[in-house]
Amino acid sequence: MLHTLGKTGITVDKVAFGALPIQRVTKEEAVTLLRRALEGGITYFDTARGYTDSEEKLGAAFAHLRDKVYIATKTGATKPEAFWADLETSLRNLGTDHIDVYQFHNPSFVPRPGDGSGLYECMLEAKKQGKILHIGITNHRIGLAEEIVDSGLYETLQYPFSLLASERDRALVTKTAEAGMGFIAMKAMSGGLITDSRAACAFLNGWPVLPIYGVQRPSELEEFLSYGGKDLALTPELEAVIAKDREQLAGGVCRGVGGWWS
Repeated sequence: MLHTLGKTGITVDKVAFGALPIQRVTKEEAVTLLRRALEGGITYFDTARGYTDSEEKLGAAFAHLRDKVYIATKTGATKPEAFWADLETSLRNLGTDHIDVYQFHNPSFVPRPGDGSGLYECMLEAKKQGKILHIGITNHRIGLAEEIVDSGLYETLQYPFSLLASERDRALVTKTAEAGMGFIAMKAMSGGLITDSRAACAFLNGWPVLPIYGVQRPSELEEFLSYGGKDLALTPELEAVIAKDREQLAGGVCRGVGGWWS
């Protein structure tokens, strides 16, 4: 099942690879896992400057296959000099001359032109230089996420979204789609609270989002690959699983980071 990420033109299978957990495996294991993901049809890979050696492992896997994958990474910089240092480090680690989606990593405010931080101006200059292709942002706060969409400044929003999503979260997805933005669903397994991956994928297939699944083990990857390329629909059985999860888990949704199966 394919999904196009807003107006970016990026069209990929609706199973994307979250590369936070590969910090916890060896470089050799990570490269094997990443290349198996690509072989299985996954072409969108999400990492961050703050994920220790995750970028380096992606670079080791894909530097020579750069035209086969889309790579998204993030900066937590709060000043222009730190922004440029992060960007150059990411390019070097990833073994590439450009990043497909470059994202502000969970900032406490919405960077805008002329706000005094200089951060959005950095994004514009990096895009002008061809070092980044699309400007994105991630957040865990619903109020800021809504403000991001209203700003009209970003091509993608990455935000927690799963079968445990609240009505306000669901309204955010609709709002994002109406604005022509790409919505990247992080924490698709709610940091491990959700244990039925088929139910999680079937639910997300019904929404205009690109889910990223944190993968650390080959067995996890094979589960998600088995759903890739398929129009996995909700069945009465899966709807019952979702209803039970919502009843038992809603309110305990993980909006932070660090869940091994996110």
